[in-house]
Amino acid sequence: MKKILLMAAMFAGTMAINAQDKKPDDVIKVNTQKHDFGKIKQNVPVTTEFFITNTTDKPIYIENAWGSCGCTTPEVPKEPIAPNATTKLKVGYNAVALNFFDKDVNIKIAGITQPKIVKITGTVLEPAAYDAYVKGLKSKEGKKTEDATKSKKTKTTSKTGK
Repeated sequence: MKKILLMAAMFAGTMAINAQDKKPDDVIKVNTQKHDFGKIKQNVPVTTEFFITNTTDKPIYIENAWGSCGCTTPEVPKEPIAPNATTKLKVGYNAVALNFFDKDVNIKIAGITQPKIVKITGTVLEPAAYDAYVKGLKSKEGKKTEDATKSKKTKTTSKTGK
């Protein structure tokens, strides 16, 4: 009887060790490792979504997800992810602190010790600086459109000989 209990304990211990050896990339695939928000306006929260696919033949659960600071807020899906199915992990950033940011988002899968880490990055600008940045983009875009229109007119004139 003692031998049977000892063998059962050893088997259970082996199974636990094998489960701990798995890495997140063995069971999930994420559509991207990093999302760059680019330049964003201070105090205007932004969100993105990471798409997580279960690459196993069994349902998996996202146990928890957390950011590297309180400014980063992932929303954990409540339902299990079926085999070969995909779910969304919505991640928000509050954009309070100025300057460049590079934040980790940890995704803990049930039964896997090590979390999967994805990143969000960007640069938070003061409202006036952001407005000037956007105005500059619009100005450049307007110039590109104007140049393209002029180019089309020149090509049309050249072909018709007028």
